[in-house]
Amino acid sequence: MKTTFVLILTLRILLYAFGQQIEYSCQSILLSRDTVQNTLFSVDDVNVRPFITDDSRVVGNKLAQLESWVRVDEVSGQHWALFAYGPNKNLELTLGSVQGYEKEPTHNKIAFSYALPLLQVKYLFKEYQPNKMPGIGAVLGTFLPLGQGSFKPAGYGTFGYITVSQSIGQGDKILIHGNIGNNYLHIDGSNVFVTTWGIGTQIKLYKGMHFVGEVFSGDPYVPGTGASYQIGYRYFFSDLFQIDGTIGKGFAGRNILPFWSSFGVRIVTERFYKRSLNRR
Repeated sequence: MKTTFVLILTLRILLYAFGQQIEYSCQSILLSRDTVQNTLFSVDDVNVRPFITDDSRVVGNKLAQLESWVRVDEVSGQHWALFAYGPNKNLELTLGSVQGYEKEPTHNKIAFSYALPLLQVKYLFKEYQPNKMPGIGAVLGTFLPLGQGSFKPAGYGTFGYITVSQSIGQGDKILIHGNIGNNYLHIDGSNVFVTTWGIGTQIKLYKGMHFVGEVFSGDPYVPGTGASYQIGYRYFFSDLFQIDGTIGKGFAGRNILPFWSSFGVRIVTERFYKRSLNRR
């Protein structure tokens, strides 16, 4: 069942990518059945999901990107899609959703779930450059409590975090990213704050192949998931198309995530940028 689900979704993603000419990258994200104990729920340097730790860069002025990835573990399979647009060189607006299946723990049955929309704003204060001072950005967003099944957030919440990125070596041979932030959750009349943090790296190995790795606690999209690690690869076919794959597992916290694997793609389109030039 899991294998069929992954193959079908991957095929759909790739067909869409080649047919629509948009930009692509993937990243693994995790969804847990019991979020916080059932209480809450140059372009080729861009760091995107499946990496949970975000970078200090935006998609770019009048550029748009589509990120889509599939993540599978022993209890669920998820297909995420994020569409981002850059109205100017410092701002990025994102709209996203998740859909997939989850095993019901009591009946061992498969149930369909989805959640939408994810709304996110990212602002870049300073872009990073090789061997210079780090870049700095900020992110603010929310996942509205709309959807079906266990993927649907239990209540209204919002998240925010600061991003810091350091580039080492010419051509961004080594990138180091750090995030610190909070999730605010309002469920059943209670107000809860959950701290999130992450530190990760991307290292260029050979031509378009890069190693990626990170350690994080809490996912801004899925608060209260505990501390986890994630490692994998990212391959750049061009500035406008890349793929990546990861594996990961939780190792600390009250809600330890099971082992997961992910595969994703990222496509960037210059269509909006070219249209803006034609209007001048």
